[in-house]
Formats: sequence, C-alpha cells, structure tokens
Amino acid sequence: MEQQIPLSHEASAGDTNMRVTNSLPEEVVQCLENARFLHLATCHDNVPHVSLMNYTYLPSSPYSNNTPEIVMTTNPASKKMNNLATNPNVSLLVHDWVSHRPTTTSQSRRLSNGTGHSPSRLPAEPPSSLAALLFNLNTSAVSSISATINGSARLVERGSEEEKYYRDIHLANNTFDSATGPAEEPSAREDDERARLHDARVIVVGIRDVRIADWKGAVRDWVISSPEDAARGQVNGI
Repeated sequence: MEQQIPLSHEASAGDTNMRVTNSLPEEVVQCLENARFLHLATCHDNVPHVSLMNYTYLPSSPYSNNTPEIVMTTNPASKKMNNLATNPNVSLLVHDWVSHRPTTTSQSRRLSNGTGHSPSRLPAEPPSSLAALLFNLNTSAVSSISATINGSARLVERGSEEEKYYRDIHLANNTFDSATGPAEEPSAREDDERARLHDARVIVVGIRDVRIADWKGAVRDWVISSPEDAARGQVNGI
C-alpha cells in the first residue's frame, strides 16, 4: 500500500507569508536555472492564453533597475504577441518537478483485474522501476517547488542595442552542445535558430512578485523591489 503523505493546504487567495526582497529567493533562482521551459500566460479581453517557452533568467541587466528579468522571444505574428500589445500583464509558471504521472489506484485495480483496456490494446505494463524513481524524485528535496511569477512584459525596440544585448544572451543560453561536432562550431540547427531569433521579437518580463508552492501545498509570497525602492520604503507602504 502506498504511504499517505500529509499535505499542508493553505488559504492562498490573498498574500501568504508575504516578504519583500530585491532579488529572487535562492530556490526560485535554482529552479529557473535548472528548468528547460516555462509556461507563459497572457490575456486579451478576459480570454487567457498559455504558451510553452524557452527563456533566459537574468538577475539584473544594464537595462533593468537592478531587478531580475526573464527574456523570451516570439514570432511577431503570434497570439501571445497580439495579447502583449494590448495587455502587458503576464504570469509565468516554472517548476522543477519531474514530469511523470504515476499509476493511479483505479488503474492498478484494472491491471490486477485484467480489465481497463480495449480489445485492440494489450494490458498496460505494471509501473516500471524508472517510474518509481521519478515519483520518488518528486517527493524528495531534489524536486520540491513550483513558482508562479507575475510581472509586466515589454517588447524591446527593434534594431536597438538593447535588443541585440538581450537576443545574444538568450541565444547563447538556448543553444546546446551538438552531439555530432565540437560545441564551439555552430551546427546547421544553431544557424537556423540564430536566423529565427533575428526575425523574432524580444520580450523582457520585469518581475513584480512571485509565489512559491511546494508539493505539499505550503505557499509563500514575495514582492520584488529595486534596492532604491527598498531604501525609500516604497513597497506596499513599507
């Protein structure tokens, strides 16, 4: 029988354990540095839209007010681009949980009874040792949080030095070693990616606040302020 893991559900409609900081919590930084993708939520006329995105996390940049940013690119004709043109408010979701769905109790019952599959399909295999390993990773310190990041997105001016700065960093961060040749020699795939990025619009999200939730349901909220604002006490009246 599976061990029942106690959960810790918290009321999360308002601010929970609110803190103010001028940098992201270390666990969120680690999550952003390790994750491959994030989910970008935009909205237009109260209709939400979610996209899976490559991204680059920057703790600060010459163009930010000493606050963290997230850089992405998008096709100029994309739906998210149209949404951002009218509503710059965005929400991002990033997590370090291993993406694997363990066998449910009902599935286990069907397997043990020899039912739950169509005549054209063989019965599902029992959970593998790999599946068990991935599930255990999700219940260990290796993989522990999801972070919902809220902020304001801006489209960087085309052809500007600022656009070149962000695009070059984003390209370097999302160009991976080729298995067929030395890492220092751009592959054809990297050349295609470079061309695509030059045609794409650069999006920079200034982070306003972040909510950290662990897999047991505990929630913590953080507001991001610049060092100057923190010194003047201008965050939420502090």
